[in-house]
Amino acid sequence: MNKLVACNDLVAIGKIVGVHGLKGYLKVFSWAESVETYRAATKLIIKDANGNDTCYRIFEIKPHKNQLLLSIKGINTCEQARALTGCKLFIERANLPELEPGVYYWSDIIGLSVFTITDKYLGRIKFVFQTGANDVYVVRSDTDDPIKETLIPALESVVQSVDLRRQTMIVDLPEGL
Repeated sequence: MNKLVACNDLVAIGKIVGVHGLKGYLKVFSWAESVETYRAATKLIIKDANGNDTCYRIFEIKPHKNQLLLSIKGINTCEQARALTGCKLFIERANLPELEPGVYYWSDIIGLSVFTITDKYLGRIKFVFQTGANDVYVVRSDTDDPIKETLIPALESVVQSVDLRRQTMIVDLPEGL
């Protein structure tokens, strides 16, 4: 799995969580598995809380603790960088590498309707998180109980099929889940 979230033909690859230093470096919490995702991007789109987006070129990117430090052209001061804190970073889907069959970007998985092999509707995938062994899909029911969640391990033995065209996933839940 790749932890990317989509928005039309754009895919979210991270979020600006702070600034670093005085020269406008951005601290980024990345949703991409690799720094190479950023390097492959021809342009970086930053969307603010109001949905406004601005296109930038990446000048430098480097790992820093559990985050990335990102320098983009046009952002040269701490004040300019601080104004972008909280914004999401997007790239065009066309810049992402082709995946092997049966492997999906998180952006393709989030929002799918999930059904059991007995055709019981469980809800929609709201988000995905990683564990040491595998990804886990967080499925929330659409019923009157807004906090009803099912955690589904992303394992071949559990996920029976994914149909992106129909926006569905069929699962065979382990006993007790």
